[in-house]
Formats: sequence, C-alpha cells, structure tokens
Amino acid sequence: MTPQNIILVGAPVDSGKDRKGCIMGPDAFRTARLAETLTELGHSVTDTGNLTPEETDIAEHPHLVALPQTVGWTRRLKTTAQKVAAEGLPIFLGGDHSLALGTVSGIADHAAEQGRPLFVLWLDAHSDFHTPQSTDSGNLHGTPVGYFTGRAGFDDFPEVANPVPAENVCMIGLRSVDPAEHEALAQTKMALADMRAIDEGGIRAPLAEFLDKVAAAGGLLHVSLDVDFLDPSIAPAVGTTVPGGATMREGHLVMEMLHDSGLVTSLDLVELNPFMDDRGKTAHLMVDLTASLMGRRVFDRPTRSFA
Repeated sequence: MTPQNIILVGAPVDSGKDRKGCIMGPDAFRTARLAETLTELGHSVTDTGNLTPEETDIAEHPHLVALPQTVGWTRRLKTTAQKVAAEGLPIFLGGDHSLALGTVSGIADHAAEQGRPLFVLWLDAHSDFHTPQSTDSGNLHGTPVGYFTGRAGFDDFPEVANPVPAENVCMIGLRSVDPAEHEALAQTKMALADMRAIDEGGIRAPLAEFLDKVAAAGGLLHVSLDVDFLDPSIAPAVGTTVPGGATMREGHLVMEMLHDSGLVTSLDLVELNPFMDDRGKTAHLMVDLTASLMGRRVFDRPTRSFA
C-alpha cells in the first residue's frame, strides 16, 4: 500500500433538504476515529476543520429549500476542492449530498488543470440528476449530478466550467429514481447499475468495467458515497432510507476493489445524520468502509460489538 497524504475537510452542509441533522456528520466521523484509523493504516492525515458557506445576496426561493445557503456552500466547496486536490487526497465529510455540487465541480476544475479527465463513481440509492426546475420536493441534495454534468437551469449557482461528461459517471446501488430523472438519464450514456442488476449479476462486474474505463483514459476518480447506498438495516442514520440497499460485504467489496485499482483521488462521505443513528453504528460502518478503500484488508478488520 502506498501511503497517501489525506486531507479531511469538514462540510456540515444541512441545507439540501428539509430534515435536519447532517450538520453533525463531520464531527460524528471524527468521533468514530476516522483520522486515527487512517493514520494507523500508514497514511498522513490532516484535518482542516469545518468549512462555512460563503455569504450570498440570493433571495429565498418559494419552492427550492434553502437556495441561498446551498449556493453559498457550493461556492465555498468548489474553491476548496480545487485547492486541496492539488495537495493530496481530500475526503469531504458531509453534510448532505448537496455538498457534491461544490466538491465535484471543484475537483473537475483541478482535473482540467492537470489535463486529465475526471470520472465519478456515484454510490447512492438515488441518481440526484434533478435540476432546480424538475425537483418536486425542492430539495437540492437531489441535483448535484445534474449540476456537475452541465444540465441547464442552475442559474444561481457558479458556472460549471468543466462539466463531467455523463459517460464518465457510473451509478451503483440505484433503487429510487423519480420519473423526471429516469427520462433524463435515458438520454445519456451514463453507466447505471440498479439493485436488480446487482441482485442478478453481482456488484463486481459493473464496477470492474467502469474502473477499466477510468484506467484506460488515465483519469482521476472521485467517489461519492451516500449512506443510503447501504441497506438501512446496517446503516440507519440517514433521512432518505430506501430498503434493499447494498449489504456490508457488497460495500466492503466495492471499497476493496477501489483500493486495488489505485485510481481514487478524492472522496465524499455524505448524508450521515447522527441524530438517527444507533450508538454510532452507521458512523463506524462508514469509517470501516473508508478504511477498506484506503488499504485495510478483510483479515485486518477489528471486531466491534453494538450490543
């Protein structure tokens, strides 16, 4: 295993949806010993603390939830992500998934500076491919993929100078996609593996195919891991629970394959709502998955009891 310079960036974004609690996510990851776990694996870890959103003069929107705050977070995270990606492997501690509006667009700017294509692995029950116009709920955590792939309608947000081509995005774990998103996704070449495909053929094949594509292109790989990628029976601390998610072993296999590929250059950990957790169960699982991504082998996992 090659030691990495890991930079933890706290992003307590809690504006992307109505249900509150993700503001506590970054500190829950810290309490679950994320930094210590990565250090024990031989990595250099720097915790930069928690960011705050930029101030904006945008007015509240009658339909969109907390638009000014989410734009402020996008501005801050976009600038920060571009900067820290040049210094090491950033891990963005969320916060709800609207943080990816800023993290992925900022990483895309960094990739453009390096003259390399950016690829995104989206591990999520939802496609988050809405625009501000198509979302019925008004929750902007359902829009980041639409934003960073360059869909129209994000007039209040920073310009996406380097949109990620849809064919450079792979979504694994889908099981809750709105009709408007389904119709829009059908017009793209995005790689999609919903839970039925995983049930029928396993989780390895679609991921291996995508990783081969990233490697062949010499690309950077950003991974965005939503708690609801996992089944709520093992990861209850999320406001958007959808039954039938990935098992613990499927989650670890994905992370182990990502580690073996050596391709991951940045990571989001999002939608952890500690208010809904069971004695830190979900926070510890997310830390364990991150450890697998960063080199912990199957025989090296600690025994942990929640009894």
